[in-house]
Amino acid sequence: MVANRIENWLTLPDTAHCPHIDPIAMELLTTFAQDLAPERRTVPELLRRQAQRHGERPLFVAGDVSWSFAQALDQAQAYGAVLRHAGLRAGDRVALLCSNRAEFMQVLLGCAWIGAVAVPINTASRGAQLRHILSNSGARLLVTETEGLQVVQAMDQQEGGALPLETIWVLGQDIHTDARCQPYPITPGAERAEPAPVRPGDTLAILYTSGTTGLSKGVCCPHAQFFWWGAHTATLLGLVEGDVLLTTLPLFHTNAMNAFFQALMRGATLVVEKRFSASAFWASLVRHQATVTYVLGAMVPILLSKDVTAEDKAHRVRIALAPGVPPQFHAAFTERFGLALLDGYGSTETNFVIGADIAEQRPGTMGRVRPGFEARVVDDDDNEVPDGTPGELLLRASEPYAFATGYFGMPEKTVEAWRNLWFHTGDRVVRDADGYYSFMDRLKDAIRRRGENISSYEVEQVLLSHPAVEVAAVFPVKSEMAEDEVMTTIVLRAGAALDEIELMRFCEPRLSYFAVPRYVEFLPQLPATENGKIQKFKLRERGVTPQTWDREAVGYKLAR
Repeated sequence: MVANRIENWLTLPDTAHCPHIDPIAMELLTTFAQDLAPERRTVPELLRRQAQRHGERPLFVAGDVSWSFAQALDQAQAYGAVLRHAGLRAGDRVALLCSNRAEFMQVLLGCAWIGAVAVPINTASRGAQLRHILSNSGARLLVTETEGLQVVQAMDQQEGGALPLETIWVLGQDIHTDARCQPYPITPGAERAEPAPVRPGDTLAILYTSGTTGLSKGVCCPHAQFFWWGAHTATLLGLVEGDVLLTTLPLFHTNAMNAFFQALMRGATLVVEKRFSASAFWASLVRHQATVTYVLGAMVPILLSKDVTAEDKAHRVRIALAPGVPPQFHAAFTERFGLALLDGYGSTETNFVIGADIAEQRPGTMGRVRPGFEARVVDDDDNEVPDGTPGELLLRASEPYAFATGYFGMPEKTVEAWRNLWFHTGDRVVRDADGYYSFMDRLKDAIRRRGENISSYEVEQVLLSHPAVEVAAVFPVKSEMAEDEVMTTIVLRAGAALDEIELMRFCEPRLSYFAVPRYVEFLPQLPATENGKIQKFKLRERGVTPQTWDREAVGYKLAR
């Protein structure tokens, strides 16, 4: 698979070649690079090295469970043994369909220890998307909660038949009568596994990211990619030993998984909350004495919309990683809550490739290219365009395996994305004369809502499966939260009738709740090219009209 450039740096560049990089930050990043030789940048090596250094210092907290650095190593060894006893070997895939809890990390670390591959799945996944993920990954074992089990068992009865799973470990008491089900091994036993000979380029996790014109793609993320995620993010956040990091974001996404590696590499503690709650967010930061936290673009206006309270500045947090926050919210958020917002750019396939220290932040921009990465802004033929001219962002890494290695089971998609030895992000950006990059929009037909990527193709396939629907187009429209909302325009079959409420009820069991369209409009026909291709740009320009039905305006509540 094409993933990294042929020429690999042996060492990181010095500050003379990166004059915009803060010298202290550069020293920290260089320390990370020198701390482990390239061939040792794997999770087992990191766990052993940091357990020796930090011992009983707390590393991970989830609910009433807390592990020290030494205990995290023991968890990896113990659950590595459990997985091997269950018949899992290097390269086997283990699916995780569960919320933020300690068991998620037990399985992830156990997989890393024996060379198996974790497949974290969005807990909101339903229908064809979930079936595709489980089938495409070829997962032999699924670890899930009772709710996830119910979803899987319901899918077994749907079109396509039983899912290809050998074993299901259930977190909870109710495992029904399914012959595949076993209780999750809460007590792993005394056996400890020897580590597999894992290499930095071996896949640690397959993370499914919604496609733009097709099925979700499984991004193969190697061990060394998470090493560099932790190094670059910790550098830009200025993490120090003893920091307390708190995230309310889901562990099945890159952001929260990255936070674990930040803590692991810096001798810090990661606190994982179940989910984001605007009313409980600040109290949680205070209770855990957090010094660093994580927010997404949509969370900032939500928090600002709440009434001012004494908790607003009662915390110890000095900085939050905040990708995609609209520039108009930065100053107001910092003034009210007393912490800085750090923007930047990264993706599941890449790393923290673009960013700037807080002192050099420019709200509305993502920052400059980080050391160890290269970026280009190009036209449709991959020719670089001048500064100030919008184009597609292309990226590549100088360090081996700092990026994903491709899409699992989709070699043609891998070649397409990494053509000409550059990763094509599909994002439209502009670079200014100072080297700062600004995000403009997505080139392809993807939707970003509440921190989730939504494939318009997958939503359209569900809509088209309704017997009354002839044609459906799904596209993004802007919301009051400065992010995308999902809108669909539909042409009904001749003589068919369908109302919006019936359509919502049809979508709910078949789509993730965040992918169910908020806006619906029935039209006699959709704009199309001469060869019949729907012109979605015209629908986006048309947007919400007085005739558009709005789920939120009528008070329809989705089931979750």
